[in-house]
Amino acid sequence: MTTPSATSALHNDWLGLAGKVCVVNGAASGIGAAIATALAEVGAVVALLDRNLQGCETLQAQLTRFPGQRLSLGCDIADESQVRMAAETVANELGACDALVNAAGILRSVNLADIELADWNALLAVNLNGYLLCAREFGRQMRAQHNGSIVHISSIAAHHPQPYSGAYTPSKAAVSALSQQLAVEWGPHGVRSNCVAPGMIRTALTAAYYEYPGITEAREGFTATRRIGTPEDIANAVLFLLSDRASYISGSEVAVNGGLDCMLMGKIPRPGFAATTTA
Repeated sequence: MTTPSATSALHNDWLGLAGKVCVVNGAASGIGAAIATALAEVGAVVALLDRNLQGCETLQAQLTRFPGQRLSLGCDIADESQVRMAAETVANELGACDALVNAAGILRSVNLADIELADWNALLAVNLNGYLLCAREFGRQMRAQHNGSIVHISSIAAHHPQPYSGAYTPSKAAVSALSQQLAVEWGPHGVRSNCVAPGMIRTALTAAYYEYPGITEAREGFTATRRIGTPEDIANAVLFLLSDRASYISGSEVAVNGGLDCMLMGKIPRPGFAATTTA
């Protein structure tokens, strides 16, 4: 029996993603899981990739309430052979990939004065190299059918350095450049590439921040919307960019951060310039 949610999704396929083969890496939790769930809600065929296979399988079980095929694959995207095998498996079991979301990522707290090269390389291996490997392998399928869309999860840190985070900021800046280069090289083959740059999103990676008194309120105060974002906020932007509704958008970056970017001048003290209304 089809659930009301599933029926609504199938009859309201404004994005045109129903039946499309969509691959999401980093799908076991956080933003990746939210994106995979949103894709399932609109009837997409979804392949869930993550080093945490059990997490993918748990999510896959939860997505059975929506129609459409699902496939969970254990895959370390930093491992070239694993990515190649995953791409072959998806093609054989679900069909050629129509859309790819690069959402996997790691974060390590370390300052650049003390960082070990091994730690630097380990983060880049996932946050940058893994994105290239997945784009390359699944992109072959897209170029062969002369149609496809890739969305990479970047970060506000790509443009606003996040100190004491090792290679995180350089990796995200590189992801933005990678996305644009893919857009240029693969555009003639019908493949689009874009970035979504989250900021102030509550995920498993940032959950510990909010355990400190006053942190939630302080962080909310740096956003124009005065709230912390959710993984679902990112998923909404990603689905639009994946869809044909965004067919003339490529090489672009969408900031999803509650207006954090526009808050700088409002945080600088300026005597005589203050709000004159209370509502």
